[in-house]
Amino acid sequence: MKVLVAIKRVVDYNVKIRVKADQTGVDLANVKMSMNPFDEIGVEEAIRLKEKGVVTEIVAVSVGPKETQETIRTALAMGADRGILVNTGSQDVEPLTVAKILSAIAKAEGPQLVILGKQAIDDDCNQTGQMLAQLLGWPQGTFASKVVVEGDKAEVTREVDGGLQTVRLTLPAIVTTDLRLNEPRYASLPNIMKAKKKSIDEKTPADFGVDAAPRLKVLKVSEPAKRKGGTKVKSVQELVEKLKNEAGVI
Repeated sequence: MKVLVAIKRVVDYNVKIRVKADQTGVDLANVKMSMNPFDEIGVEEAIRLKEKGVVTEIVAVSVGPKETQETIRTALAMGADRGILVNTGSQDVEPLTVAKILSAIAKAEGPQLVILGKQAIDDDCNQTGQMLAQLLGWPQGTFASKVVVEGDKAEVTREVDGGLQTVRLTLPAIVTTDLRLNEPRYASLPNIMKAKKKSIDEKTPADFGVDAAPRLKVLKVSEPAKRKGGTKVKSVQELVEKLKNEAGVI
């Protein structure tokens, strides 16, 4: 069984985001970049399936600038077998574009399972996995907290608002990962060295016949309003008055 794992290069989750002075976007100068945490969970799950003997090959795929090779190398050091980089240069790509590229790669590679993070922490779109499932016409199990693959079926436990939902998918299928699916491993030094010798095939969107031109225009990016300090009240009556007359919530 071949598994395709989609990963994205994002600003590291520990970094405090700075908005550009002209409000055209986020300042990425000298900012630490890393693999999207949800995608890291996806890579880990693919590796665990391989360790169980269910999966034979893991292909890490990413769409982004040349520097995304470093992110793919991280996946290779964790345990992926090879990588594919679709180089988009400095151009930002939207979820639909990524889904179209992944769809073309899936048709060329023929995986039985495609694993993606449920969303990226930079745009929080939560769209690519669902769009990919629609483009391929494959079943999907989103927000997965547990994945069990047996034969040509995958049983996915999903985290939903009311609790947990279990769905059974016929492979090939799409799975998007949630936080509680697993805890990603750290790449060991020997595996980091081995990753340098693993192949990364570089492509462009044009190679797959995909127009990567943006369809959305960002008008302005601004920081959220800073929280104001709270006030202490001496009685319940004073609290009720403030909630009614100042906050306007009752």
